[in-house]
Amino acid sequence: MNEVLEQIINRNDTWRGRQRRFHHYEPSANSDSHSAVGLTSGYATLDRQLEQGGWPLDSTIELLSDSNGLGAMGLFLPAMERLSEQKRWQAFIAPPYIPYAPLLAARGIDTQQVLLVHPKNRQDLLWSTEQALRSSTCSAVFSWLGSDNYSYGELRKLQLAAASGDSLAVLFRPNEAACNHAPASLRLQMREYRRVHILKQRGGNQHIDVDLPPAEDVPGQPQLWELPVWQGDNRRGAAMEACSPVA
Repeated sequence: MNEVLEQIINRNDTWRGRQRRFHHYEPSANSDSHSAVGLTSGYATLDRQLEQGGWPLDSTIELLSDSNGLGAMGLFLPAMERLSEQKRWQAFIAPPYIPYAPLLAARGIDTQQVLLVHPKNRQDLLWSTEQALRSSTCSAVFSWLGSDNYSYGELRKLQLAAASGDSLAVLFRPNEAACNHAPASLRLQMREYRRVHILKQRGGNQHIDVDLPPAEDVPGQPQLWELPVWQGDNRRGAAMEACSPVA
């Protein structure tokens, strides 16, 4: 019964009461959110559309993509740079490719703080992600859940783990997962070059596209963006070169 209720509460068409007093955000009783201000994404155009003015640090973010989220990592590079100042781990769990260290270093991200976790099976993947989210030693947790189907209850455990900490929590899933309900407070899709689709956002704008202008890129720094899945697309090949295969 509780799982059914959670699905109803988190539907896009379910209204949640909330209050604003003296510009301080007070989450509704049925919300996992306890933070008034998010971590800036590094893109003012996107921050203006995000309810917390940036990435939530008390909830999971789902990034839906048909390219394993490889290029979509560019969306989080500015945040990773800021989080690197905390001197905590930035965990990559089940990444399909090893992060390209020179690119991270060029963006001011300390590669000594990058932790790679390669779970042996689905159960270990979920467990590793949950433990990393609950740990106070991780400033960011990026987890590639693959194309498996996950129950609402499994994803809810990750959501609760994220709510108990203060990490940037990003779950990469395929675009087909958009058809299923999920407890994440923010669900994004990258289906076009430099365009982010806000599929779901708790308390904020939904079903809108946000174009990321090149003017907001960090000048002189390497960028990595999600690219359409086109066979023989040279731009996609360039993005893939920014990662090296897992051994």
